Amino acid sequence: MDTQSIVILDFGSQYTQLIARRIRELNVFSAVLPCTASIAEIEAYAPIGIILSGGPCSVYDADAPDADPAILALGLPVLGICYGLHFIVHHLGGKVRSAVNREYGHAEVTIEDSETALFAGLPATLQVWMSHGDEALELPAGFHRTAVTSNALAGIANEDRKIWAVQFHPEVHHTPLGPQLIRNFVFGICGARGDWTTGGGAVT
Repeated sequence: MDTQSIVILDFGSQYTQLIARRIRELNVFSAVLPCTASIAEIEAYAPIGIILSGGPCSVYDADAPDADPAILALGLPVLGICYGLHFIVHHLGGKVRSAVNREYGHAEVTIEDSETALFAGLPATLQVWMSHGDEALELPAGFHRTAVTSNALAGIANEDRKIWAVQFHPEVHHTPLGPQLIRNFVFGICGARGDWTTGGGAVT
């Protein structure tokens, strides 16, 4: 039986390994690769989905970590987290700016699009952990807002392109319902079987 995998591209977030752990706890294999990994390296894992991690930089920094924008055109489900959201917006024709109100710490998110698969089964408001200095000012064509805080956009999606992104960090324990969001992406969107174990065998 082929091992299904979720590839996580690391943009330098302190939480990247935590994303991987959350996915493996769902009995789905996850592989962390540097954001500079080539399309061939990514495809070698035969991923069923890709997650773009957070990171400490702005997409406009001269030394900002970058990935091949072609990852957004592979036809695979993509979930951007924090910097990952900015990467998506920036490379698909939207605009990112330094936020007027930077958010760091606990925040309340209001879900605007409860029909999007990423938020399936979640309540109308979420307690989350934010850590960002930039924000999306203009969304790329075909994208819509899915969630907001009192200060900023908190989620976007383009279901036709299989791309979702959130400004907050669902992988940390400060986002209590984050595991459900990750589960929604891994199972509801990517269609994972959940039959991988740390020993390498399948769950029976």
